[in-house]
Amino acid sequence: MSRVGLKPIELPAGVEITVDEKNVVTVKGPKGQLVEPMDADMTITIEGNIVTVSRPTDNKRHRSLHGLTRALVANMIEGVSKGFEKRLEIVGVGYRAAKQGKKLNLSLGFSHPVVMEDPEGLETEVEGQNKIIVKGISKQQVGNYAAVIRDWRKPEPYKGKGIRYVGEYVRRKEGKTGK
Repeated sequence: MSRVGLKPIELPAGVEITVDEKNVVTVKGPKGQLVEPMDADMTITIEGNIVTVSRPTDNKRHRSLHGLTRALVANMIEGVSKGFEKRLEIVGVGYRAAKQGKKLNLSLGFSHPVVMEDPEGLETEVEGQNKIIVKGISKQQVGNYAAVIRDWRKPEPYKGKGIRYVGEYVRRKEGKTGK
């Protein structure tokens, strides 16, 4: 029994949702619009300001898709009403970030600066010189872009230098011991 799939989703004020005959869900809200095709087997019903997702049978595939579909629709609704953000922090001497227009300029110890253009629909902010905030309405795009930024210099286990998510625990190792 999918516990996530059974929960109804309440629409906040100012959010509209439509489902066409091919199960393409369109959600419009104050922050923008998201369109996502869902599996054709799932039934998405809208009654007033309550959205529910139901499955046709109890076979393994339908049980798996039930919770997934409900979570995707809920994330779309939350994205167009509140938005999502991921926070990253840069740790290390000489490592810093700067924002120039729509470009994120990272100094990460390479011989050249890393310049990244903000993707369509996403926005980055820099707090101080060592905090980066990625904002957008699509949870998937925000998480993916934050991971792309983090991939430039993942935290290393000896000194902990690199780009990490705020609150991420970096497991530390002991260095070499000399005799």
